[in-house]
Amino acid sequence: MSGYLNTFLFGIYPYIALVVLALGTVIRYDREPYTWRSGSSQLLRRKQLVWGSVLFHVGVLVIFFGHLIGLLTPIAVFDALGISHEAKQILAIVAGGVAGIMAIVGATLLVHRRLYDPRVRAASSTSDTLIIILLWIQLALGLFTIPVSLQHLDGHEMVRFMSWAQGIFTFRAGASAFVLDAPIVFKLHLVLGLTILLLFPFTRLVHMLSAPVRYLWRPGYQVVRAREPRPSTVRMPAE
Repeated sequence: MSGYLNTFLFGIYPYIALVVLALGTVIRYDREPYTWRSGSSQLLRRKQLVWGSVLFHVGVLVIFFGHLIGLLTPIAVFDALGISHEAKQILAIVAGGVAGIMAIVGATLLVHRRLYDPRVRAASSTSDTLIIILLWIQLALGLFTIPVSLQHLDGHEMVRFMSWAQGIFTFRAGASAFVLDAPIVFKLHLVLGLTILLLFPFTRLVHMLSAPVRYLWRPGYQVVRAREPRPSTVRMPAE
């Protein structure tokens, strides 16, 4: 990959994706609040949805927070805790591999259900189908990185991507250079991940931001207002 293309994809494109993600999400919530939903098709072929949804969501949540903590935690913190790069690499391979398999099995069930069930397909929008297929491809690319990572158990590849991610969020000039010589499967994984962030505000994925956290501290009882009696109708005699 040429230096110019590498600079654009991993030095400029991340900021484009993050700006569209932030502004697009705020604008959609402000202007189209009634489209802010998951668009569930639970009433159609429910059993396959439950299995696919549980496996997919559990796996994706583990992967998401694993990436978030693994990439954005300063390297000095791991060094201070005595966690070696080798140990972190092995942990990422094992935990990410298990979660990735769970997620892609769930995504496969969801893709099959959306494409091959006539009722679900008829109730699905183009963006619904596109985003689940992109997520499936992203999970597959993530699993394909495992054999490559097994050849670099010294943690060098992990440090490379940590330096890149932290360089992006700290506006470090030349952050794209950290991934210049990275294997192509990692680069495809990064570019598709950024593209999913770019598309996020325009898809059903926005429902991820509507987790009902407030229900954790709501009161255990429900307040019900008493119904007010309707006023009686009095007929006046005709004169």
